[in-house]
Amino acid sequence: MRKFIQRLFWKQNPAIYRSKDAKLTPSLRTIDLIGLGTGMVVGTAIFTLPGIVAAEHTGPAVPLAFIVAAIGAGLSALAYAETSSVLPFAGSAFSWINVLFGEFFGWIAGWALLAEYFISVAFVASGWSAYMQGFLASLDVRLPVALTGGFNPHQGSYVDILAAIAILAVGILISRGVHQVSRIENIIVSVKLLVILMFIVVGMTAIHPQNYTPFIPPHVVGTSFGGWQGILAGTAQIFIAYVGFDAIAANTAETINPQKTMPRGLIWTLVLGTGFFIAVSLVLVGMFKYSRYANDAEPAAWALRQSGHYITANLLSIVAIVGIFSALIAILLASSRLIYAFGRDGLLPQGLGHIDQKHVPNRALWMITFLAMILGSVFPFTFLATLVSAGTLVAFIFVSLGIYALRPREGRDLPEAQFRMPGYPVLPAISALFSLVIFWGLNVDAKIMMGLWFLIGLIIYFVYGIRHSVINQEHQSK
Repeated sequence: MRKFIQRLFWKQNPAIYRSKDAKLTPSLRTIDLIGLGTGMVVGTAIFTLPGIVAAEHTGPAVPLAFIVAAIGAGLSALAYAETSSVLPFAGSAFSWINVLFGEFFGWIAGWALLAEYFISVAFVASGWSAYMQGFLASLDVRLPVALTGGFNPHQGSYVDILAAIAILAVGILISRGVHQVSRIENIIVSVKLLVILMFIVVGMTAIHPQNYTPFIPPHVVGTSFGGWQGILAGTAQIFIAYVGFDAIAANTAETINPQKTMPRGLIWTLVLGTGFFIAVSLVLVGMFKYSRYANDAEPAAWALRQSGHYITANLLSIVAIVGIFSALIAILLASSRLIYAFGRDGLLPQGLGHIDQKHVPNRALWMITFLAMILGSVFPFTFLATLVSAGTLVAFIFVSLGIYALRPREGRDLPEAQFRMPGYPVLPAISALFSLVIFWGLNVDAKIMMGLWFLIGLIIYFVYGIRHSVINQEHQSK
């Protein structure tokens, strides 16, 4: 039993990762990382979540939920920045925790990340589908109800065909290589930010001040609406918006000079994303009473149409249709690198660690693409939005605590950090505690589903991963 427990703490040698990840071509610059991160952070979430969160949890106080989420995500971003500058490997938290705490804990962190990525792809695709359907409806084109949403027999929907098509299209694009993808991503993000600015300017002309009162509605007992309870519940759901941090870090091995480039990309993503979220949500809840956004996955375009700004609304829908692809690109790119890292380490079949002649882990890419197509076309949008935050928070906790194992090794068996998280040793603990509190605020369904997800992960690890891992093979050969 003692040997078995010691086995769980076997740590990966960083030199192994450096050698295997060398097949991935470094081509991403700071601007590319900001494009990937901002594309994810101000992706589906900025076009969809403010209205839903306002209606279900916060009322007009939705900007406060974004600010609270930004504080927690910002603390985690500082931890991510330091760790990625010391351990520039594919797989982000999975690889880092493997080096710092051991394979078992790396697997737990990675499995949480997989839930985050896997569900994020489906969530983003569902948001894209909602905007596409809204745009088509404005042209009086409507799909059969059975093909318009996740499995919901009461509403007559069974499969979201547009979500599946979106995921497949992005998978084909990414298979061509990361360098081409980053160019397309930067163009899309630039156009999207310009249109978001246009929504803010035009929307401000339709604001009715009475919609802001009461700014924090009283808490409704027995629900997650109103008061600070509602703001915290909204914060937990909004955390999906900050998945972009890990999406950036997952591509560290393909980044030029990651020691300096990665921290800059992470911090600028936080600053830009938070600013846009606060501005958009303030305008949105000022245009119409928050309750009117209930179950509306395209609130920004809806608000513009209801205000008579049809041209701007349709332009926003078109850009959302194209722009949400930037979020899909970022998260599918990151998730394929995580699956690659699992295969590289032998915790899943090593064939998934294969890199083709275009320097793309194509087998990992197509595995996550097809699975996400199934998930995104079957599960409802709001369910996915709640569940994805759980995986994000678990990853944030691991990376924050990882600073305590990382800092003593810097300059010894690991390189010196080019960026250091300030406030050590207090701030990493605050960061982990913050994410834990938000996790605790998730609804019961999200926590139960996350528990089941971890149970599946433990079964896979102890039945397959622990026996086939690279670390296990290395120790047996000694």
